[in-house]
Amino acid sequence: MRIHSGPSGTVHRIAVDSAALRGNLLGDPSTRLVDVYIPAGQTGSGLPLLVDLVGFTSSGLSHTNWAAFQENVPERLDRLIGAAKMPPVVAAFPDCFTRLGGNQYVNSAATGAWEDYLLGEMLPAVERRFGCGGEGRRGVFGKSSGGYGAIVHALRHPDIWAAAACHSGDMAFELCYLPDMPLVLQGLSKADYSIQRWWTELESARKRPDDASMVFNILAMAASYDPDPSEYLGIRLPVTLDTCELLDERWANWLRHDPIVMLESKADSLRRLKAVYIDCGTSDQYRLLYGARRFVRRLEQLGIAHRYEEFPDNHSAVDYRMDESLPLLAQALI
Repeated sequence: MRIHSGPSGTVHRIAVDSAALRGNLLGDPSTRLVDVYIPAGQTGSGLPLLVDLVGFTSSGLSHTNWAAFQENVPERLDRLIGAAKMPPVVAAFPDCFTRLGGNQYVNSAATGAWEDYLLGEMLPAVERRFGCGGEGRRGVFGKSSGGYGAIVHALRHPDIWAAAACHSGDMAFELCYLPDMPLVLQGLSKADYSIQRWWTELESARKRPDDASMVFNILAMAASYDPDPSEYLGIRLPVTLDTCELLDERWANWLRHDPIVMLESKADSLRRLKAVYIDCGTSDQYRLLYGARRFVRRLEQLGIAHRYEEFPDNHSAVDYRMDESLPLLAQALI
């Protein structure tokens, strides 16, 4: 629903044939679509590039689609750019959906080499086609799993990204994931604790059960953080199936992906960025506020420049927060 009466940008759709994703364990397609927004009156040439990483169970293509009672992201960019609240940018919306409902934008022997795809294939394809981005002029942003992907990419690849925005991103794994483990086991108990049987029944069901979301979310996280190609869909849990006791070796593999843990060895990466933005709702139902606070407190201790905001809302339908992050990223990249 457009609320901006000014000129509209255009959205182009390209396909990237990915060698990095070819032959992935999940059998997902290796040719991936990317929608690319070009502001009104521009060709894209010479403009900064922002990349949108979406939350779990979504796709970048959903952010360019028509949306009831709200703007989609291209319409938001039209309004912000048209009102001179941010300079013109190109924005890319990659489709990274998988059989498991998405991924965490990292390389995994189960979900696929998504980090390699995004950095080594998707980015070059967009920049070649539209003449945008380049060194020092690339930003990444996202919410939830996308916020996780944005901050992890910033931590790991400051040579690629020059600015990052993390909206309600996954961090402090012991708070956002571990409390769900007993409920996940209760769900799996209906399939005699067989992940293969549970997932097969889910995929064959005419309607997804209302209580399935938490189970397949944690299963997908396991496939991203601690993949085991010898298991069904590469999934193994970090707890015992009968007593829900933590398996230290398995859990250690998860924690290596926690942004709070990663920050201790990769703080210099964030120092190299032109802008770091983080926010979280004070009523976030996935307990992500406390991880955000921990992460930001450590940024402050380390003297790393950033902007942090808490807002009175939960985890859902908070795309309006892009009105804060997108102008900050765009201004930093010009």
